[in-house]
Amino acid sequence: MSEKCLAVVEINQDLCSRCYVCKSICPYEAIKADSTGKVEINSQDCQVCGICYSACPSAAIKMQYYTYDNLSEYLKKAQAKAKSGADTLVLMCRGNSPSTGEVQDILKAQGLNIDDYMALRLPCAGRVPTDFVFDALNSGVKNIVSVQCEDPFCRYKEGTKINTRRLVLARNVLKQLGFDENAVRIVKFSRKAVYDVQKCVGCDKCIFICPYGALEFESFAAPKVNEEKCVGCGACQLVCPHHAIQVKGFEFDEVVDRYGKSLAQLKAKNKGPAVLAFVCQWSEFSALDNPNKAFEDKNVLALEVPCFKSLDPVHVINALNCGFDGVMGVVCSSKDCKLQEGRDTAERNVSALKVALKKLGLLDRFELYEESPRCAGEFEQKLDEFYAKISALPKREVTVEATAKRTK
Repeated sequence: MSEKCLAVVEINQDLCSRCYVCKSICPYEAIKADSTGKVEINSQDCQVCGICYSACPSAAIKMQYYTYDNLSEYLKKAQAKAKSGADTLVLMCRGNSPSTGEVQDILKAQGLNIDDYMALRLPCAGRVPTDFVFDALNSGVKNIVSVQCEDPFCRYKEGTKINTRRLVLARNVLKQLGFDENAVRIVKFSRKAVYDVQKCVGCDKCIFICPYGALEFESFAAPKVNEEKCVGCGACQLVCPHHAIQVKGFEFDEVVDRYGKSLAQLKAKNKGPAVLAFVCQWSEFSALDNPNKAFEDKNVLALEVPCFKSLDPVHVINALNCGFDGVMGVVCSSKDCKLQEGRDTAERNVSALKVALKKLGLLDRFELYEESPRCAGEFEQKLDEFYAKISALPKREVTVEATAKRTK
């Protein structure tokens, strides 16, 4: 483990009161107390969920990302840019925060008609300190909506349960302080696979590939999605030959459209090779949430995928055929993967992809990296190395437009 990894989460022993709240609340049992009572974090087990940070009563835990000061600064900037009348703050877990305007749909499904809002994206709902909620309300925010993953589908195991308990207690305190207790609301939402029954041909590939047993056979109809089991990993979407089943926010045609339109913009900058990065939502935080800083002076477009299992080889080949000079995939390690079931399928897909790229003479333009947010700066280092590698390759003359159609 590098020094950078060790520095992402730290305990200030001078401030630590040995209350062991962090130890009791850590979903990964990454926090231990030695024989003297000293509290220490095992960086190899830590998943940087931030639950310990938000729970520490003495502010003894130091985090690299989404600190109290970071959240407060973000809110101030959001308030300065917000439209007049936008007084609602929507806290969104990374697992359910959409890339486009789906937030309003989620809120309307809960009976909340909010058109103007400020959005704050977080790795986990459990990362939000209760003090931040009170300070946000004191700063002029009138309503706070926490869009959390459904409890069984929290990528950090206990994050939504912990935050729900905190916010319920906060509402009781707000009522005593004269605030409207409904100023803080909790919305449970998790992404699920969705069928377009008119496109389904009944091949049942999705049923076979689903590692969670969430798709059920239906006679003379499209398979049924068992929402109590579906985790929205996207494995089914990848194998469907007709795009009949997809995860909302990551639809095949939408993804093609996004990198297709962005390619022309990247090429127009003429600042070097155009690189496309498919990044698992859980493998990297800073670059995904602040891409302007991470990709400064580089022609790089980052697109999120919900899991390694939904890294579609078709997109990699299509992007290179469209004119991207290089494509990199960034995923969690097997130990860090939040949705481990079915990972072997993803690894086989990448192996098949590399065989196809080799035949096309494009293998040197693709790299797959394993990354963890607890290793600060490693993503930038790997991106620099890959970018330098692509820059050194001969320029490609792309003469054939890709159609982005499956050949499965």
